[in-house]
Amino acid sequence: MKIIVIGLNHKTADVDVREKLAFNGPKLEEGLLRLSELQGVEEAIVLSTCNRVELYACVKDPEEAYGAIRAFLSEYHGLDGPSLDRSLYLHVDREAVRHVFRVGASLDSMVVGEPQILGQLKDAFEFALERKTTGMLLNKLMKKTISVAKRVRTETKIAENAVSISFAACELARKIFADLSGKAFMLLGAGEMAELAAKHMMNFGVKSVTVANRTYERGCELASEFDGRAIPFEEFLKEMVFADIVICSTGAPAYVLHREEMQRVMKERKQKPVFIIDISVPRNIDPEVNELDNVYLYDVDDLQGVVESNIQERHKEAAKAEDIVEEEIESFEKWLFSLNSVPTIVALRSKAETIRREELERLMNKCPELGEKQRKAIEYMAAAIMNKLIHPPTVALKEDVEDKDALIATIRKLYALNGDDEENDG
Repeated sequence: MKIIVIGLNHKTADVDVREKLAFNGPKLEEGLLRLSELQGVEEAIVLSTCNRVELYACVKDPEEAYGAIRAFLSEYHGLDGPSLDRSLYLHVDREAVRHVFRVGASLDSMVVGEPQILGQLKDAFEFALERKTTGMLLNKLMKKTISVAKRVRTETKIAENAVSISFAACELARKIFADLSGKAFMLLGAGEMAELAAKHMMNFGVKSVTVANRTYERGCELASEFDGRAIPFEEFLKEMVFADIVICSTGAPAYVLHREEMQRVMKERKQKPVFIIDISVPRNIDPEVNELDNVYLYDVDDLQGVVESNIQERHKEAAKAEDIVEEEIESFEKWLFSLNSVPTIVALRSKAETIRREELERLMNKCPELGEKQRKAIEYMAAAIMNKLIHPPTVALKEDVEDKDALIATIRKLYALNGDDEENDG
C-alpha cells in the first residue's frame, strides 16, 4: 500500500483556482466520501484551507490513483484538466510523508511558523475519522504529524517572532511596558490594521479601549467590539492624557498630532511613558514627537523592519525544524517497513506454537505416568526451546535490512509458511 498526497497550494495556484477547488460546507463530506470510494483508494483525508487543498490517501497504484483523483477533482469542481495540471502536485511514500510533516510543522505555510495549520490538519483528521475513511496507515501518519509539529514548536523558536505589522506593534508595546494588563489603549482612526492590532492588544490584557474616529458612528461600532467607548475625533487630545498605548490610522493627508500638542499631553500625564504607533501612510503623527522624553513613536517602516528581522529569525529556526522532520521521517519509515514483516512474524510464531502443542500432546499420551510437576517442567522447557529457536528469525524480520522482501521470502520457505506440504516425522 502506498501513501500519496495530491493537491495544490499558494505556491502552485492563484486564489481563483484555490477557491474553485475548495471543499467547503456540504462539499467536504460528500467529496471525502466520494474520494474514499474511488477505485484503488483504501484510505482518504481532505485538507481544505484558504491557502491549500490537499488529498491524503493510501492507494495500491499511485499513477492509477492520480488519474482517478484528478478526474474526480475536475468533475466535482467543474475545472478543466489543463488548469488543474498546471497547479497539482503528487508526492508518493517518503516524499508524501515529508510533505505532510512539513505542512503540520508550518514549514510549507505562506507565513512560516503560523499556528493555524496544525489545528486545521487536526480538524481534517477528526472529520475523516468520524466518517471512517481512514485506516491504520493514515491514522499513524496523522498522529505522527501532530507529534512532529509539537516537537518543532518545543525544540525551535519558529513561532516566537511576530511576522505581521499588527502583531509586531503588540510585541514592541510589551518590550516597553513588559506587562500590558491594566494599560489604557486608544485607537485614533478605525483602519483595518489598527483594528487587528487592537484585537491583539486586548488578548494581551489591556484594560480599556477608547476609539476616536472622524465618523462617530463607525467609532461606536468598533468600540462595541472591544467593550470600549467612542469619543468625537476632536476630543482625542484630551483623552490621550489617559492613554498608555495609541495606534493611529486615520487616513488624513497631513499630521493630526504635532510636537507641541504632545508636549502638553505629556505635561498633563506627568511624563508617564506612552507608546504611539503610526501605521498611516502618509504618516499622521509628526516624527518630531519621538524626540520628547518618555514618548516612543514607531511608524509603519519601523514595524516592517521588525517584521523582516523576525522573518529572518524564523527562517533560521526553520532550518532546525527541517532536521527534526528528517529524523521523524526515518522513524516513520522504520514503522512502515516493519509492517511488511508482521504477517510473517505472526505466522512463524503460530507455526511454532502449533508444533509445540502437538508434540507435547504426543509425549503426554505416550507417558501417562508423568506427574503434574513433571508435566509443567516439560511444558516450560518446550516453550523455552521454541522461543529460543524463533528468536533469531524474529529479530531479523524486525531489523531495517536492505532486501527485506528476500529475507521474508526465505524465512517463509524455510519454515514452510506458504502453505507448502510438509514432511511429518511423527
